[in-house]
Amino acid sequence: MNAPFDIVAPVYDQTFTHTVIGKLQRDIVYTHLTDCLNSNPVNHILEINCGTGEDAIWLSEKGYQVTATDLSEQMISVARKKDPDGKITFRQADINTLTAVFPDTNFDVIFSDFGGLNCLSETELEAFFLNSGQLLSNNGQLLLVIMPKHTIWEQVYFLAKGKWREIFRRKQQKVIVTIDGEAIPTYYYNPAAIQRMAQRYFTVTRIAPVGFFIPPSYLEPFLKDKKRLAAILEFLENKIRNIRFLSRYSDHYFIALKKR
Repeated sequence: MNAPFDIVAPVYDQTFTHTVIGKLQRDIVYTHLTDCLNSNPVNHILEINCGTGEDAIWLSEKGYQVTATDLSEQMISVARKKDPDGKITFRQADINTLTAVFPDTNFDVIFSDFGGLNCLSETELEAFFLNSGQLLSNNGQLLLVIMPKHTIWEQVYFLAKGKWREIFRRKQQKVIVTIDGEAIPTYYYNPAAIQRMAQRYFTVTRIAPVGFFIPPSYLEPFLKDKKRLAAILEFLENKIRNIRFLSRYSDHYFIALKKR
């Protein structure tokens, strides 16, 4: 039986990683990620939902020891091809069983990019924070990129399309998102909800918007040939990238949590 996202693995880089929007949003993530990695001694990083390995490759090139996991065997297969020298440890693994997969390993950082944790229900996410505390070393960090409930771009997009029922879809408890014909249960969390669920084990050290001016990936056909507009949006995004309260209105947000 295929895992979620197996079907999109062969085209994921084409449809997101190497797109204008994908590159712009990833650059913003890397700015925040770099700041947080430089704030504490870091050696071993566990990436979850690693997809096709783009972030794992970037982290490895920065000199970090990287273990990268994904539930999708096909995503892992694509990722391994990007690492012919075998510098990165790629493993197929379920987020919900990480403590069993790595019973004797401590990591300095656990990283999840672009909404991988939005596939977890609130109960599963609470368990994730508990398990992460067990997997992290003292002063370890959780560095996460999550999709919030109130994305302005999405509301404007569905309003323009006349899709009234979709305008506030992210406010629902669970949304079924269809990806290449596959139904994916998706849950959206504002920063305050993440902070509440994690507060027993972690202290929030940073919350920042990712994609307040840069639009969601499904607007790539509109933006890809408009270099001047893309440059303007990138400039504006960098101007507001540290304005915390805009996080709940962006396509994604970056949240850093430090183990208590």
